[in-house]
Amino acid sequence: MTTGFDYFVIFAEMRTGSNFLESNLNAFDGIECHGEAFNPHFIGYPNRTDLLGITQAQRDEEPGRLIGAIKGQSRGIGGFRFFHDHDPRVLDLMLDDPACAKIVLTRNPVDSYVSWKIAQATGQWKLTNVKQRRDSTVRFDAEEFEGHLARLQAFQLLLLNRLQTAGQVAFHLGYDDLQSVEVMNGLARYLGCAARLEALDASLKPQNPEPLEAKVENYDEMVRALARLDRFDLSRTPNFEPRRGAAVPGYVTAARAPLLFMPVRSGPEAEVRAWLAALDGVPVETLPTQLNQGALRRWMRGKPGHRRFTVLRHPVARAHAAFCERILVPGPGCYSSIRRTLRKACKLPIPADWPDAGYDRAAHRAAFAAFLEFLKANLAGQTAIRVDPAWATQAALIEGMAQFGAPDAILREDEMAAGLAALAAQVGRDAPPAPSVVPVGPFALDDIYDDGIERAARAVYQRDYVLFGFGNWR
Repeated sequence: MTTGFDYFVIFAEMRTGSNFLESNLNAFDGIECHGEAFNPHFIGYPNRTDLLGITQAQRDEEPGRLIGAIKGQSRGIGGFRFFHDHDPRVLDLMLDDPACAKIVLTRNPVDSYVSWKIAQATGQWKLTNVKQRRDSTVRFDAEEFEGHLARLQAFQLLLLNRLQTAGQVAFHLGYDDLQSVEVMNGLARYLGCAARLEALDASLKPQNPEPLEAKVENYDEMVRALARLDRFDLSRTPNFEPRRGAAVPGYVTAARAPLLFMPVRSGPEAEVRAWLAALDGVPVETLPTQLNQGALRRWMRGKPGHRRFTVLRHPVARAHAAFCERILVPGPGCYSSIRRTLRKACKLPIPADWPDAGYDRAAHRAAFAAFLEFLKANLAGQTAIRVDPAWATQAALIEGMAQFGAPDAILREDEMAAGLAALAAQVGRDAPPAPSVVPVGPFALDDIYDDGIERAARAVYQRDYVLFGFGNWR
């Protein structure tokens, strides 16, 4: 049987049954698993000095060398176990390689956590002879468990997203599946191995078969702590926005000061640029921008002690700025095609051209409210129009910045004066006067804001309200 796989990896964690899975895979003629090949503290197995002729020092110097040995020297198809804290350099090599078969082994995190605590207490990590079994009870630590759970979930989400974007699939196993010889044979078939097992390997024994009540000293306290966890993530704000990269060409550096401004579109961008220019006494148009990632990294290396910052704007004010600058008022900054589509297909109540005398305050409020309704559908992935950075959530934009380098400081527009002054002081400069924000559009937001506008904006930007702690605009 051919599958196109050259080797395999078992993504697992401590106390998930990965030793038992490995022992059963090694029982197949044509499969060889080499332990924790990329554990940073040993190579393959504790007290080993090398694996397939590769020493730990050689592996650490060039991880791909060991993968090559596993592919070329294993008995049949070779592989290894990989945990979230193993050598991270290997992840890209495996996840980007369709010739690497991915096996994902999971276990109830409470069971794995309690098993881990017992193994720590007893010093016994494997059991082959029941007479040598060491017993212990443990205390459940809610804070420690939440950290344990967060690490597991983050790694599982990373695997899921990377496999999705690569168009690959994995063979998923639960802890209870390890007791099925049929599942083991199915896994062998997935790996392209023709051999089959009649029975499972019986050399490894379950170490803690008792129910949790018998293993956890503060069982009732554990139950109460687990009840507080949002198992189904009911409080999560749904997010259908496309993932974004870092918009590096839009970043702006000061002329001489070691400051880098990472703008959030539809925020106080022009005002901060003016402040940066005043900081060094240069015209705004001379500020360095349109840099690529290589040029910006060179700037960063040449500016030790530099600071990267961005400025958030309240979601209501930002949506209003996006509406006025990109949709309402025709001109260089207007998205003319989107404007036409919103007027014709979405019936946005705005004039065909520049707002005329008949466009009064009530008309402006109605048009802005309709724009917020459009944004609600747009950010939910329900329209054919792109989710533009001018009105994407600020959370998504900052996540995109982190693909290059997260900002050191995230300021709020209403606290901008103090924040910019502090940044100037950090780099040894006297701050120029704080910029004043100039309202945009034929009517200011103050003229149309009410509870209905606030509710509509919250429906659109709930993620920003939650993550950044915004209250009502006024």
